[in-house]
Amino acid sequence: MSKNGKGPKKAAYEKELKKLQTELVTMQQWVIATGARVVVIFEGRDAAGKGGAIKRVAQYLNPRSARVVALPTPDEGEKGQWYFQRYVAQLPTKGEIVLMDRSWYNRAGVEHVLGYCTPEQYELFLRQAPLLERMLVDDGIILLKYWFSVSDEEQEKRFRSRLKDPMRRWKLSETDLKSITEWEAYSRAKDDMFAVTDLPEAPWWTVESDNKKAARLNVIHHLLSQIPYQPVKPKKIELPDRPSADDYERPPRELYKYVPDFADSLKQKKTENENEKPEKAAG
Repeated sequence: MSKNGKGPKKAAYEKELKKLQTELVTMQQWVIATGARVVVIFEGRDAAGKGGAIKRVAQYLNPRSARVVALPTPDEGEKGQWYFQRYVAQLPTKGEIVLMDRSWYNRAGVEHVLGYCTPEQYELFLRQAPLLERMLVDDGIILLKYWFSVSDEEQEKRFRSRLKDPMRRWKLSETDLKSITEWEAYSRAKDDMFAVTDLPEAPWWTVESDNKKAARLNVIHHLLSQIPYQPVKPKKIELPDRPSADDYERPPRELYKYVPDFADSLKQKKTENENEKPEKAAG
């Protein structure tokens, strides 16, 4: 799909997404069975669609062996650590998948552009990040890095949409707004970052994300293609017969407190509204 092209229609999107999500579950079973370790980094501009893609990747995975990591701003104790330390603590153990909603690359992006780190800290990051990632891959971790690319027009459109949506208003911060005024600075920072960290062992994969549906399908399809999994035959499970009830008598229901049936009240309102509809005049 071209950057400004149209994505799939809703029915085709939902059908293909279901197939890909089923395959993600198959892939996870292989990860668990083989003890593989998988790290997937989702980076990109604000409002580029990372969160929605992560949600679709994680939606049906077993949360006991798949985690979404979205670290907050470091506290004072963490600021005194080696920069990568709190990220290393989130790396997967055997049989686990970690999906990073932003990562150590904060330092090469927002921290660098907005002056949250010193030039010396930034330069040190650029020297150390390739070394760290080569060590991770050398130790057997499957490391995938995705950059979600969105046009300035589409980004601003999504920001305006968030302003009007009370359920997504929290996703629009002062830092997000600076991504508009600092658009060119972010572009230079991203290019400089790629020049140093686009490694043969851990390359960057760009996801064109002006169309969210297409971006989600594309990134899941590619993610699956990068992991050498095979279907794992599940253990046969047979449901036992339910034993006959004994002579135990349950306490009366009236002794318990129940959540009011709010849903039923909606059904009643619908019936009342339908009854209030005026009858059509005879023709």
